[in-house]
Amino acid sequence: MNNMNQMMKQVKKMQEQMLKAQEELATKTVEGTSGGGVVTVEVSGHKQILSINIKPEAVDPDDVEMLQDLVLTAVNDALAKAEEIANADMGKFTGGMKIPGLF
Repeated sequence: MNNMNQMMKQVKKMQEQMLKAQEELATKTVEGTSGGGVVTVEVSGHKQILSINIKPEAVDPDDVEMLQDLVLTAVNDALAKAEEIANADMGKFTGGMKIPGLF
């Protein structure tokens, strides 16, 4: 019975630590770029796009497809970096296992 109580305390402590780590992810940001920095995208650790910055030299009315590609590349770069920090922060609790819905 004593072992069960000890294990439950450990589980509760780990749950609290995981919740804190998830909350901290929301405060972390990463930046993705493309075109040598003409397009930048800022993303939170929860993979929400916070801002998109497009420098004027990236805008060519005759080549809208290029701008679309630059934005897409920067967004994907930022999301990949956000995934990396989420995996790094939460991986210490999951031991590298992918748990659906956890993060």
